[in-house]
Amino acid sequence: MTSTAPPDRRRWFALAIVMTAAFMDLVDVTIVNIAIPSIQQDLGATFGAIQWITAGYALAFAAGLITGGRLGDIYGRKRLFLIGIGGFTLASALCGFAGNPEILVASRVLQGGMAALMVPQVLSIVHATFPAHERGKVFGLFGAIVGLGAVSGPMLGALLTEWNLFGLEWRPIFLINLPVGVAGLILGARFITESKAPKALRLDLVGVALATLGLLMLIYPLTRGEELDWPLWGHLSMIASPAVFALFVVYERYKTRKDGSPLVELSLFKVKSFAAGIAVQLTFGVALGIFFLVWTLYMQVGLGWSALRAGTTGIPFSIAVSLAAGLSVQQLVPRFGRKVLQAGALTMVAGLLLYIWEADRYGTAIHPWQMALPLVVMGLGMGLIVAPLTDAVLSEVPREHAGSASGLINTMQQMGNALGLGLVSVVFFGVIDDHLAPGQVGTAFVAAFQNALWWATAVLVAIFCLMFALPARPKIGAEAAAEAEADGPVAKEPVLTP
Repeated sequence: MTSTAPPDRRRWFALAIVMTAAFMDLVDVTIVNIAIPSIQQDLGATFGAIQWITAGYALAFAAGLITGGRLGDIYGRKRLFLIGIGGFTLASALCGFAGNPEILVASRVLQGGMAALMVPQVLSIVHATFPAHERGKVFGLFGAIVGLGAVSGPMLGALLTEWNLFGLEWRPIFLINLPVGVAGLILGARFITESKAPKALRLDLVGVALATLGLLMLIYPLTRGEELDWPLWGHLSMIASPAVFALFVVYERYKTRKDGSPLVELSLFKVKSFAAGIAVQLTFGVALGIFFLVWTLYMQVGLGWSALRAGTTGIPFSIAVSLAAGLSVQQLVPRFGRKVLQAGALTMVAGLLLYIWEADRYGTAIHPWQMALPLVVMGLGMGLIVAPLTDAVLSEVPREHAGSASGLINTMQQMGNALGLGLVSVVFFGVIDDHLAPGQVGTAFVAAFQNALWWATAVLVAIFCLMFALPARPKIGAEAAAEAEADGPVAKEPVLTP
C-alpha cells in the first residue's frame, strides 16, 4: 500500500534528497552542450561522436522512462531511486575519466539509462510521502528547482570548462556529480520511505526492445551517414525502421490482450487532442535538438567564442523562457486557451527568422548583444509553449490513463530530441565541406547555422498547424491537478532549455 506522510520531519529530508537528484539530472542535460567543443578538441572526437554524446543520453533516457516508472511501482520506488542515483553517479565518473570518444558515448548512454530509473521515482516518492494538502506547495517547489536547473546548467558548464580545474578541462562537468550522488545515496537510504503501487502494471521489455531498435535504425545512420559518405546499409536501415515500428504496434496490441500491460496504451491515440499533442511533443523535441547543438557549434567553433562567452550569451534566452512560462500558465492560457500555445510557436518562428537575418548580415563579426533580441523573442515563444503544453495534451485523456499518457509524453519529447540531434548531420554538417581551410571555417559554420535554423523554422510551422487539434480551452494547473488527484502522480518531465 502507498504510505502516508510520516508525522516527523523526515519527509522534508526525503524531499531535499529527491529534489537534489532531479536538479542533478536537469543540470547534466543542459551542462554538456556548452562543453562539446572542448570535448571534441581534447578527445579528437568526430562530429558523429559529438552528436551521440548528447543523443545517446536522450535515447537511453527515452527508452527507459516508462519501464523505470513501472519498476519502481513493482519493486519499490526508494529501491529504484537508490539504484538509479548510484548508477548515475558511477556513469558520471566514467564520463569524467573517459579516455576516448567511444568510452564517453557508452558512459553517456549508461548515464541516460540510470536517469530513466531515477527520475520517474521523484514525483512518485513525493506523492507517496506527502499528504494531499501539502503537495501543491511541494510541486511548486519542484517547478522552481526545474527552472533553476535549466537556467544554471549552461552557466555552470561554461564556468567549469573555462576554469580548467586541476587541468581537467571539460571533465569537472561530470565529476561534480560524484559528491552530490554519493551524498544522495547515503542520505536517501536513511530518510526516504519505501512505497509501491497497490496494482502495478507488468513490464513490457519486448516493447522497449522494439521501440529502441526502431529508433536506433533511424538515428544511428543519420548521425554516422555524413562522415561515412552515406553507405547503402544506412539507407536500408532507415527504410526498414518503419517496419520495426509497425511490428511494435502489433506487439503492443497483443500485449494489451494478453495481460493489459503494454508499454504504450494504444487506445490513447483515439483521443484526437492527445494524438496531436504527442506529435507536437515529438516535433518540438526535434526542433530543440537541432537548435541547441548547432547553436553551441556556431558560437564556439564557427565564431571562435569561449565557453564562458557562449554561456553568458544564452542568459537572456533563459530569463525570457522563465518569465513567459509563468505568465502563460497563470494569466494567458486561462483567458485565451490554445491560442497562447500557437502564439508561442509563431513567436519562436519570428525569433528564428530574426536570428537568420542577423547571422547573414553580421557574419562572423556578430556580437553577443546583437544576439539578445532574437534570443529573447525565441525564449518568450518557448515559455508560452513549454509550461502549459503537457496539461493541454492531457486535457481530454480519461483520468484512469493520466499516468500512462504523461509518461508517454515525456518519452516522446526525449525521442524527438534524440531524432533532432541525429538530424544535425543532415541540416548542419551536411552543408559544410569536409576539407575547409582554417580561414573558411567561420563562414561555413555561419551558413550551416542559417540552414539549420530554416529547418527548425519549418518544424515550428508544422507544430503551429498540429496545435489546432489541441483543446481550445485546455485545463491548466490547479484545475488539471484536481482532476488527476484520484489517479496518483502525473509525472511531468519538463522541456529543458540550454
